[in-house]
Order: sequence, then C-alpha cells, then structure tokens
Amino acid sequence: MGAKINDAHRGFIHCEADRLKGCDIQLDYPSVGATENIMLASVFADGETVIRNAAKEPEIVDLQNYLQAAGVRVTGAGTSIIRIAGGGGKLRYAEHTIITDRIVAGTYMAAAGITGGNLLLKNVYPENLSSVISVLRESGCRIRVNGSTVHVVGPARLRAVDIVRTLPYPGFPTDMQAQLMAMLTIARGTSIVVETVFENRYKHVDELLRMGANIKLEGRIAVIKGVRKLVGANVTARDLRGGAALVLAGLAAEGETVVSGIRHIDRGYERIEEKLRQIGATIRRVD
Repeated sequence: MGAKINDAHRGFIHCEADRLKGCDIQLDYPSVGATENIMLASVFADGETVIRNAAKEPEIVDLQNYLQAAGVRVTGAGTSIIRIAGGGGKLRYAEHTIITDRIVAGTYMAAAGITGGNLLLKNVYPENLSSVISVLRESGCRIRVNGSTVHVVGPARLRAVDIVRTLPYPGFPTDMQAQLMAMLTIARGTSIVVETVFENRYKHVDELLRMGANIKLEGRIAVIKGVRKLVGANVTARDLRGGAALVLAGLAAEGETVVSGIRHIDRGYERIEEKLRQIGATIRRVD
C-alpha cells in the first residue's frame, strides 16, 4: 500500500506514507486485527484493496456495516475475500450500534456452568456463539436459545469434553479457551484443549494449579483432569481472558480467592464484579 514502516525500539512501530494506494493483500493467517486494520487503511487509499484469506469474525461484518453506513464501498465481510474501494473522500455522518460482545456473553455462560447456576442472558447473538454453546452443552450445561435470549443452567457436576481446538471463526474462539479450562478443572473425567491460534496462551495454568487444578501442558496441548473442588488462593491475572478464568475459578472454589492484576480484566469487562454480585456472587473490588 506504499507505507514506510520502521520497527522502532521498545515495541513501537512507526508508519508513514504520503498517500496509500490500493493493492491485493494475501494474509498468511486470517487475523482479525490485521483484517480490520487493512480495511480501515484502505478507506482513504487510492484505488481498490482486496484482502484474501480475511478473518470472518462477526466483528469484521460489524465493521463493514459501519463503513457502508458511512459511505464506504466495501463488500465481502464474513467471507474470505473483502474488497474496499478507497479514495471516496470524507466519510458521511452515520449512527451505528456495535454488536454485543460475544466473549463477554460466553464468559457469563461459563460462570453459570462452573457454579451450577441458572442464568438468563439478554441481547445476545446466539449464532455468533454456536461453537461455545456446543461445547458447553457437551460439558453438561442445559442451554435454551430464544431469539436474542440465552438461558443457561449449569449441571450439578460438569462432564469432561473430549478435545477442544481453538480455531478462527466459526471455530471455538481462543478468547474463550481460558474460561473453558477453568470450567473443566472441576469436570468429571479428563479433557484436552489444543491452542492453535496463539502461542503462550496458557499463562493462567500456573494460577489454576495454585487453586488445586490438575493440568499438564505439552506445548500447545493442555490435559485437564477434573478434581472434586478448587480451593481459594492468591492468584494473579497475567492477561485479559486468563484473568476472567481466575474469577470464574474463584466463584467455584472453596474459601476466598484474591485476584490481583485486575487491570487486565478491566480491558474487556465493564465492572465485572458488580454484574456477578447482582446474580449472587460474593465478590468485591479491593482498591
């Protein structure tokens, strides 16, 4: 596209261009972030940009819907090829409602599963959560879908699941891997989780072990042998979804769990402690 990119020190990347130009881009991997950034960069580029092997996540479709409302000629979101006609001048005024966060919804569904709870979620897009719903049902959760409402009832004892692989959409999302693993730590039997999307996505494992979990790691494969109960401990959130998993584990653990590093959790969940408290959790934020 004509940009000059300098990989500056300390993790910063400096990019500049007098004018971007449209081009054909083949992604080695259907990355959500890469797809979104190319779409945005293409809006004011000269000519057409074509993204091949594009990510298909619902958030990509939502971005396209917004750009179309703002006057951008873009098509193909939700498929592997997206076309953006750039150089259209200023964007026009548009109002757009962002889709609800499917990972937040999935996290609360997992909260019902790990606690044996009974939870009604509203304003959800169930079709975007089909892989999560399928795995939770396999683990013993009873899930009923009615339009944009999802009713989740956790079992008295969760069941192990055979093999869950994280995959690009519509596969099981990597952003639900940690929360699922927290559930499976107290499931009856042995479960296997394979992380195929990101390396080093098992930072939560050591913390779950501190709570009594039985997890063995072999590269990208995690073998989880369910235990009867977790025990409260002082644990540290080392990333966003791992932090959410520790909160879920704390809900089901015997005794008190203290989770530090909650700045990571705040990146993806708005006042998670208040929402969980509203549905019966004994949880509070300590400043």
